[in-house]
Amino acid sequence: MEFDEITDGVKVYPGEYILHTPSNQIVLCGAFKGSVGLIKALVNGRVMEDKIEHFQKIKVSKKEQRKKIRRCSGCKRR
Repeated sequence: MEFDEITDGVKVYPGEYILHTPSNQIVLCGAFKGSVGLIKALVNGRVMEDKIEHFQKIKVSKKEQRKKIRRCSGCKRR
């Protein structure tokens, strides 16, 4: 996994997972307030609000995105 800085041209969407660098935790973005310079995120069941500079976007490759789907024996029929 790689991490990218959040700059002026980059937008973070609600529901997206991002890295909070001071706590070194992956959090769930709740609100992106670009004009104010804040991100509201959910961490450990609590809402936290911090500066955009303290967050990084998670960059996932195509290989990491692929998800293997396992089906039960009843779904094998066509």
